[in-house]
Amino acid sequence: MKLLEGKVALVTGAARGIGKALALKFASEGADIAFTDLVIDENGEATRKEIEALGVTCRAYASNAADYTQTEEVVKQIVKDFGRIDVLVNNAGITKDGLMMRMTEAQWDAVIAVNLKSAFNFIHAVLPVMLKQRGGSIINMASVVGVHGNAGQSNYAASKAGLIALAKSIAQEVGSRGIRANAIAPGFIETAMTAALPQEVRDDWAKKIPLRRAGKAEDIANVATFLASDLSSYVSGQVIQVDGGMNM
Repeated sequence: MKLLEGKVALVTGAARGIGKALALKFASEGADIAFTDLVIDENGEATRKEIEALGVTCRAYASNAADYTQTEEVVKQIVKDFGRIDVLVNNAGITKDGLMMRMTEAQWDAVIAVNLKSAFNFIHAVLPVMLKQRGGSIINMASVVGVHGNAGQSNYAASKAGLIALAKSIAQEVGSRGIRANAIAPGFIETAMTAALPQEVRDDWAKKIPLRRAGKAEDIANVATFLASDLSSYVSGQVIQVDGGMNM
């Protein structure tokens, strides 16, 4: 039997990148997939078809994760379409980097809204479903910069630190009802964004990593699958750093 057979997973911001890798991995392990993104364009539709090709049910929903009302409505529709939600992955996120002295209020507010408030929105909407089921797994996609900070990313680091604290708090609130909450803190991962960096910057990053390489989206997906599955039934309130040993 596959690890996620019979489960329904909701992944936010999954039309591309790490979110897409998570959704594909979950589907390969038997989960039906609901995923959201700000707009479901050709990329989103292609992702949906790719997931469905793995033999599971998949539906894509256009929704602004930072909007409380939209989130409430999309979760209601997902429950109507699938009947349940067993796994929630709060993956939606953006960056608007800049040194604090030059950072605008708009840059700060946008990152906090998309990265952190969106997780509040979805957890708030999904918890009643999981409470009724007396079980579920919530996974917040944080970052190593949420653990140790990063110059020029104070807004992003604050949002990711918030996701870690949020997971720990939710784990304490609803653990007695069989609901687990954890955070994953990726390090330097090969994505379209990091691929655009100069090679010397990428090489410098690799030198700081004990495993001497960047991670892959699949590395994150493997850990997320463990946390989504019953293999981690006694793991809650944890932050798992997937960084090749960079931040020990």
